[in-house]
Amino acid sequence: MILYSLVLYSLCAVSSAVYKVPKTMVLVNPTNKLVKGRTQANMRSKTDWVKSTVKPFVIDITPVTNKGFADFAKKKSFVSEAEKFGWSFVFEMFVAKEVAEKITQSVKGAEWWLPVEKAYWRHPSGPGSSCLDKKGDYPAVHISYNDAAAYCKHKGLRLPSEDEWEYAARGGMRDQVYPWGNLYEEKRMNIWQGKFPKDNKGKDGYIGVAPVKAFPPQNNYGLYDMVGNIWEWTSTVFGKDRQTKQEQYTLRGGSYIDSRKGEFNHQADVTTRMGNTPDAGSDNIGFRCAKSVSKADANTLTQKVKQEL
Repeated sequence: MILYSLVLYSLCAVSSAVYKVPKTMVLVNPTNKLVKGRTQANMRSKTDWVKSTVKPFVIDITPVTNKGFADFAKKKSFVSEAEKFGWSFVFEMFVAKEVAEKITQSVKGAEWWLPVEKAYWRHPSGPGSSCLDKKGDYPAVHISYNDAAAYCKHKGLRLPSEDEWEYAARGGMRDQVYPWGNLYEEKRMNIWQGKFPKDNKGKDGYIGVAPVKAFPPQNNYGLYDMVGNIWEWTSTVFGKDRQTKQEQYTLRGGSYIDSRKGEFNHQADVTTRMGNTPDAGSDNIGFRCAKSVSKADANTLTQKVKQEL
C-alpha cells in the first residue's frame, strides 16, 4: 500500500489534467465512511463508534517542520502568539536548572509544565536553545491554533478537520488501535516509556520531541508521526473551556509524554484527542496542513494509480 501512495505522488506531480498535489502531501480518497472512536480493539465498547462521511482531501506527509515554519516566519515577518505573550510551557525535564530555579508558578495537577520566559518555536526550551541548530527536520512546536491557521492560509491550505485527520491516521483500515494495526510496536512512535514524569527510558530512541521522520511511515498512506511525538491541531471545535468559557479546538495524536495504555496522560492511539484554546501552545503542540480535492480529480488520480499498479 505504501507503493500505492508513492505512485500517487508521482502522478499528482506530472498530471496537468487534474489537481497537482505537492510532493510533501498525499491524496486521501475515502471509499467508505469513517468509523471513528475507540472500539473493542482498544478496550472500549462499540457503542463509542460514530460514522461520518469524509470527502477527498490532501494532507501533509509530516507535521510542519522547524525549517518550514522558519521560512514562513521570515517571509511574512510573522510573530507567534508565544512570542507576543513572552512565554510558553516547557516540560520540566528540558528546562535549564538555572531557569527552573527562578520559576515560582506551575500548572496545578500538571506541575511538570513550567512557564518559561522567551520560549517559543525558535527557542523551544527557552533562551539558549535553538530549533534551527541541527533540528530543522523536527516538528515546529509552541504553535497555537491561530499560528497554525496563519501558516496554512499563507500556503493556500487549511488545517484538517478532526474527521479528516482520523481517516488519514487509520490509513484505510477500520477498528484498529494504531495507524499500522492493533499490535504495539516499540519503535514505531515516540511516547513516554518509563515512570512519568521523572524517568523516560527512551526505548523508542527518544526522550523528548523527535524528528518528523525518525520512524518509518506509520500507515499505508505513507504518513509519518500521526500518533505520538506531538499533538496536532485540527479545525474542529472541541467545546468550551470549563473555567474561561473560551472556545477550544481539537488536537489529535498524542505526544512524547503520553503512554501506551493511558496509565498516565493520554493513551496514544488513532482515537486520542483533547481540546485547547486557540492561543495555547507548549513544547509538544504542532500541526500539519490539508486541502479539499474534488471527487472527480480524486477518482481520476485513483484510477490512474490502479492502472500503473
